Amino acid sequence: MAVETYKMWVRGQEAEGQAEQLSVEDPSTGDIFAKCHAASPQDVDSAVRNAHATFKAGVWSKAPRHVRADTLERAADLLTKNISRLIELEVRQSGRAIREMNAQVPTLTKWFKYYASLIRVEERSVMPTMGKLHNWIDRVPLGVVAQITPFNHPMLIAVKKIAPALAAGNCVILKPSELTPLTSIELAKLLKEAGLPDGVFTVLPGDGATTGKALVSHPLIKKVDVTGGTPAGRAIGAIAGGNLAHFTAELGGKAPLIVFEEANIDAAVNGIAFGSFIASGQTCVAATRIIVHKNITNKVLGKLRKKAESIERRMGSPSNPESMMGPLISAKQLENVRSLVDEALESGVWVYAGGKRMTDTSPLDGTDFSKGYYYPPTILADSPDHKIVDTRIWKEEAFGPVIVVVEFDTEEEALKLANDSEFGLGAAIWTQDLAQAYRVSEAIEAGICWVNTHHRNDPSSPWGGIKTSGVGSENGVDAYHAYTTTKSTIINYATAEESIANDDWFREGTGEVRYG
Repeated sequence: MAVETYKMWVRGQEAEGQAEQLSVEDPSTGDIFAKCHAASPQDVDSAVRNAHATFKAGVWSKAPRHVRADTLERAADLLTKNISRLIELEVRQSGRAIREMNAQVPTLTKWFKYYASLIRVEERSVMPTMGKLHNWIDRVPLGVVAQITPFNHPMLIAVKKIAPALAAGNCVILKPSELTPLTSIELAKLLKEAGLPDGVFTVLPGDGATTGKALVSHPLIKKVDVTGGTPAGRAIGAIAGGNLAHFTAELGGKAPLIVFEEANIDAAVNGIAFGSFIASGQTCVAATRIIVHKNITNKVLGKLRKKAESIERRMGSPSNPESMMGPLISAKQLENVRSLVDEALESGVWVYAGGKRMTDTSPLDGTDFSKGYYYPPTILADSPDHKIVDTRIWKEEAFGPVIVVVEFDTEEEALKLANDSEFGLGAAIWTQDLAQAYRVSEAIEAGICWVNTHHRNDPSSPWGGIKTSGVGSENGVDAYHAYTTTKSTIINYATAEESIANDDWFREGTGEVRYG
């Protein structure tokens, strides 16, 4: 099998890296299908300095707003024209089912178009300053910004960060996950074709310990925006804070999903399946803790089991449009899921579906599951003598297609279970009672709360968490503002005579003087 080699993207062209090359694996087969150049600390320093010089030159940072907007809109058009090959590559490197990528990747144009529109219509505030002063506020770019993206949504999460950063006029250096760097490099080529000046957008593949650390610790980096696990977010935040760099982080999650007795059970089960098993459960907002009213627990479990078995029966190659779910990203991730589930089962809780690595052959298309990192939709629940809330998998992020189901009696108990987590990114509520939906959504501790739906995402809607799930948010006007700083300009329009009469602080005598 031919192994293609990809390079870094620096100064508007491909560049070789000095670090050891990355091996890019197909998670469905375990085969290495590509190699990718990686950035050494010296490569990082050179790239950051070049981006800083580009920023200072003003070819993008001082470009008129309509020029930046036009470029972002051309990027959206080029993304659409190249969608098929990008989806194919995204499926290959991430293992995501192509039916998911066919639905997700075309929506990425919305982020480029949204931020292009935002900077076209952005208004400049004038402050009500006292006296003969005119005070207006501009938003100016920060400089060179670093973006760290994960493996689970390589293009989506990159575009969510890139679009507002470029709209604001910054120079961007992206370090994609070492597991899935390829589509980010292809995206860089499209941005150049769209008219983005050389040096404004850079892609530096590499691992976190070498490339990532060198990037976020560089003194010329003015903002770090990371999506990843909470431990990595803490470490990166500490480094960014040491440099007084701006910092945004979307980190771990352990999303609760409450199903009240007032819910439509069939709709709720469909919502649970989507919220839990999309991307093989490898999302920070995956619905992993399912909290169900005791009067409907058996019905919900029964329908969920059928749904999980239906998905498992139709799993196969990620490139098969009929396949419902792909593999996990790596052997390491598979082992993490397996160990958490095995530990829970050893404690005595019950398994209603899945619970064991897939090693047989797909009835859908003959895929040999033993060669990839396949794990089936898995449902765990309390047994008469053992509670799932006493296990590690209730607290820790598995990042796989595993849900735990617990029951509750009162609304107060449901909220207590839902908020029993160090994380606070996403949450969902299923009920047909509008008053109940308002009460519970207000009390639930999460940055995003869905009612009778899950995982909805739009460029206009803030996306971020509380507690240990992150700092700041993506999307919306706030994300754009986070890539800028305010500049206040105050002009005294009094006549020279008025200024001489009123603003001579150190004139002879002790008369009144102004302050402010």
